[in-house]
Amino acid sequence: MRSTTSLSITLPHEMAQMVKDKVASGEYASESEVIRDGLRTLQARDAAVENWLRQEIVPAYEAYRADPSRAIPAEEAFARVEARYEAKRTKAVRE
Repeated sequence: MRSTTSLSITLPHEMAQMVKDKVASGEYASESEVIRDGLRTLQARDAAVENWLRQEIVPAYEAYRADPSRAIPAEEAFARVEARYEAKRTKAVRE
């Protein structure tokens, strides 16, 4: 029994050219290999997002539900994020 399935796909010209360029460069042996690697990368990203949701977001939400008084206002949260970003940006400019 065959362990693969043949599909016919349609890609925008830029993506199709990218696939062909990857094969032409020798980075991949076939167009199918390029697509398989892209799908594996997508699968890994999906798994990482799922893991992040389960390990960080759900526990944070449950902690909030258990004690809403620990929450900070959105304005303060955004101010903290902006301050961190600005500090990193300033540091990068100095380096």
